[in-house]
Amino acid sequence: MEMIVYFAYLVILFFCLPFLLTGIVRKVRAFAQGRRGPKLIQFFWEINKSWLKDPVLHNNFSSISNLAPRLAFFSSLMIWSIILFEWAPFILIPFFLAMYRFSYIGFAMEGATSFGGMASGREILLSVMVEPTFILMILAAQSHIEISETPQGLLIGFLFLILSFIAILAELAKPPFDDPRTHLELTMVHEAMILEASGRHLALFELSSSIKFSALLTFLVKLALEHSKIFKSGMITGVNPEFLIFPMVIFLAIVMGFWEANSVRRKWTWIPEFMGLTFISILILGTLVKLS
Repeated sequence: MEMIVYFAYLVILFFCLPFLLTGIVRKVRAFAQGRRGPKLIQFFWEINKSWLKDPVLHNNFSSISNLAPRLAFFSSLMIWSIILFEWAPFILIPFFLAMYRFSYIGFAMEGATSFGGMASGREILLSVMVEPTFILMILAAQSHIEISETPQGLLIGFLFLILSFIAILAELAKPPFDDPRTHLELTMVHEAMILEASGRHLALFELSSSIKFSALLTFLVKLALEHSKIFKSGMITGVNPEFLIFPMVIFLAIVMGFWEANSVRRKWTWIPEFMGLTFISILILGTLVKLS
């Protein structure tokens, strides 16, 4: 019976969490800016509205334009299912992230617009900077390192999770790496690549982005839960760590909403140095966590 409840819990998270987290981020961001904001389920109705419309394509588009949204949706679903159900090793995630990125870039380049080309270059820059750090995070997630209950161990583990959160911000193209709130093509990354998308294609792209957002936040929560000794040491008893995923992910979504409302985008020349320092710091902290 416990296994049935646990599986049902994961299935509910799989289908509902992407819509809920996007609604929470929008609502919290609006609240932080003194606005009422949309309803929590507004994102679902937006996806449904776009899905019922046929995409509008000009004559230069080929079959790649029809394949790219489906490929992005498929790759995001694979990432989400691997992280949530753990049916495959996490090391497969970078391959599906590359497939996800290829679909966006392929669609942007197919449109042959200057904004699409500029955003594609920025997306490639972010991927080159983030991918080594993300692979290092995956290696830490697949290892047997544990954060001890000592003050030094907790501090090191907390810093490791903060730096991992920064890497996830870069992977999601959130501030300070990107600022989609301006709705200015010159400052966008993901949004500028899908400016030509409409109808069903836009729905698939937006849904894929939301699924990826949920997957990476859940990955960060699992990274914290599965490498903590507080459950094995008896400090917290009678609680399945997996059932803490939902409240902790909700908390991260609230933090993300306040972060987007109060942070700004930095210059692109700042990104390589910052992500290089993040990679080195995660490498050193991961070693310290292992030694502690």
